Amino acid sequence: MKEFGIVMLAAGASTRMGQSKQLLPVKGEPLLLRSVNAAILSGAQKIVVVLGANEKAHRDLIRDLKVEIVFNERWETGMGSSIKTGLRALLDLNPSLEGIVVLVCDQPLLTADHIRQLVTKHTETSKPIVASGYAATSGVPVFFHKVYFGKLMKLKDEQGAKKVIQQNSGDVTLQPFPQGEIDLDTPEDYERFKRSK
Repeated sequence: MKEFGIVMLAAGASTRMGQSKQLLPVKGEPLLLRSVNAAILSGAQKIVVVLGANEKAHRDLIRDLKVEIVFNERWETGMGSSIKTGLRALLDLNPSLEGIVVLVCDQPLLTADHIRQLVTKHTETSKPIVASGYAATSGVPVFFHKVYFGKLMKLKDEQGAKKVIQQNSGDVTLQPFPQGEIDLDTPEDYERFKRSK
């Protein structure tokens, strides 16, 4: 894989958490910063972080890092709108990208290694979609070859990457990521995660 980019989705309002989960401390650093650092270490050519709710606090946290920050004015309409905003910005920066990895910022055990494994799996299998496998499902982080950029741009605002994975199962292979089952959506999730460390 010559060139791949990353779209990190970090626009949500963390309604169920009751506070910005992007700012929750995980192993001594805010979750958003931890996720962005994993993306940077993955070797991606370009990284776009899509912000929405609490934009200023989140922007201040990552403004000095080697990422492009974009604001999704339609963040409240759903994940699909953030994917489209991020992909559009990524292709403006580098139209020759061979593929992208879509990440969310609330998986505290995300690593640069796993991101690289998705891209390597694509190279080894030639499958245009490499999803993460966990908890008997497939989801994010997920690699999409450029042949899928058009379908991603046609997502409805309320749809996520999982919709494209499900509709094109013949083009999908999985990279195991059991840690992907852990995401931080509620205070209970966060307390459970802290106890498990």
